[in-house]
Amino acid sequence: MKKILSEKIDPSIRELLSFATSDHKIDREYEKYLGSLNRILFGFELKEEIVGCIGVEIINSKECVIKHIAVSSKQRGKGIGSKMITFLTDQYPFITAETDKDAVDFYRKYGFFITSLGETYPGVERFLCEYRAKRL
Repeated sequence: MKKILSEKIDPSIRELLSFATSDHKIDREYEKYLGSLNRILFGFELKEEIVGCIGVEIINSKECVIKHIAVSSKQRGKGIGSKMITFLTDQYPFITAETDKDAVDFYRKYGFFITSLGETYPGVERFLCEYRAKRL
């Protein structure tokens, strides 16, 4: 995993972020990672190509919020998402993420507790996913 610091958004990062946010928000979200001290975007490389990314907002030394997570469609199902989550759980004993129904099982698989937030948008149920390390 490496921090993404380039001023210009790499096409592979743009594509990955398009899986995690709407197209018209990609540039704005990328700028938040570059311009904020408490936001970090990490890239997962495979054969010198970025095939996954995970973006977090650091709350404090023990807590972060996953803002974006995405894996290239060609690389899904190969454990890259798992490696990115493990990378975070090794550093932060408390992690949260908000997601839709499609990603709930992904987070549940890694020990996140899931709570429905109800319909935060008309017809769209959102979920809060919380991870607490057993060492807490």
